[in-house]
Amino acid sequence: MSRKIVGITGKKLALSNLEKDLYPSYGFTKAHILEYYSRISAFILPHLKGRALTLKRYPEGVEKEFFFEKRCPSYHPSWVKTAEVHRNGKEDITACLINNLETLIWVGNLASIELHVPLARADSPETPDALVFDLDPGDPADILDCARVALILRGLLSRLRLVSYVKTSGKKGLHLYVPLNRGETTFDSTKMFSKAVADIMQKNYPDLVTAKMAKEHRKAKVFINWSQNDSSKTMVCVYSLRAREKPIVSFPLEWKELEKLAGRGNSEKMQIMHSEALLRVERQGDLFREVIKKKQKLPHL
Repeated sequence: MSRKIVGITGKKLALSNLEKDLYPSYGFTKAHILEYYSRISAFILPHLKGRALTLKRYPEGVEKEFFFEKRCPSYHPSWVKTAEVHRNGKEDITACLINNLETLIWVGNLASIELHVPLARADSPETPDALVFDLDPGDPADILDCARVALILRGLLSRLRLVSYVKTSGKKGLHLYVPLNRGETTFDSTKMFSKAVADIMQKNYPDLVTAKMAKEHRKAKVFINWSQNDSSKTMVCVYSLRAREKPIVSFPLEWKELEKLAGRGNSEKMQIMHSEALLRVERQGDLFREVIKKKQKLPHL
């Protein structure tokens, strides 16, 4: 096993198997993954900070088996911040917090290609900072159908005086976020609100949308997964790589861009590669910054 010792902000990290091809169909090694996370760090870290990380590890690459790891590995360096996470009816766990670049690179070295975090911070686990609509297309529906649903949702939420933001999932769907950032918000209220909106969408667009969990109801429709608004659930972090054939990123889009792409029927342009992600953040900055800053209150439906 090859090893390389590097220094990051005064911390020493032993990086291993940097030449290992973790995206073998594309030719993207662990070294490339660490380089990507290093270069995107200024944009992804604010969205990871203070949130209990779920690692999704691919030790043999994206084409082989993976495993989730909610517990911070016992061999973590002393400088890795952790948090005790209470789980209803289950044993409490110690989770990793990615609060800085050195921890981000350490996690990447574990082949945790994907980074998943809850909608709440570890110090207030029952208080979501945002509400999410996870838009998941059932074949033969695709991401263009998700874009249509997202644009309708934006209009509905706007009439309720709620600003929303959208990102690609990095796979087949889209994630629409409604920032809240208010101390009194609960998961009960966000789940109730998101389900009510999903039911309204299903009623008004029955050929396009379903709010039903059962997979037999999802064929050729976009499932609005309202159940993600739960303290036990996680979402892939914005700017995280996804474990696909190519190193595609979960990436934020401006609404005007989504309108254009949906109008042109161009689904390929909604798949943002690692290299394009880096170019975009250098040019546009963090299009998701308001998700963790903007304060909004959910209305009663």
